Amino acid sequence: MTTAIDDHKKEIRDIVCKVLEIDPDELSDDDSFKDEHEMDSMGAIEILAALEQNYNITIDQSELVRMVNLSGVYDVVVEAAGWEREPAG
Repeated sequence: MTTAIDDHKKEIRDIVCKVLEIDPDELSDDDSFKDEHEMDSMGAIEILAALEQNYNITIDQSELVRMVNLSGVYDVVVEAAGWEREPAG
């Protein structure tokens, strides 16, 4: 059974992978976009813009420093969208 959290994580992964032009299987939650997938600052802004458009949210550009991997992107989107976090386990 998938949860809304799982659905959001998959959507976010798909958005990031589309911008980075990589297969979702090639991206782990902790992969550095810059070091492991050669993302530049323009790519980071494209990810931010795609997330804002997809979820109808606003993400301050100062959050780009946290959006260095999938985990960071997910944290930023959760905060911007006001979603509930995954229970600590």
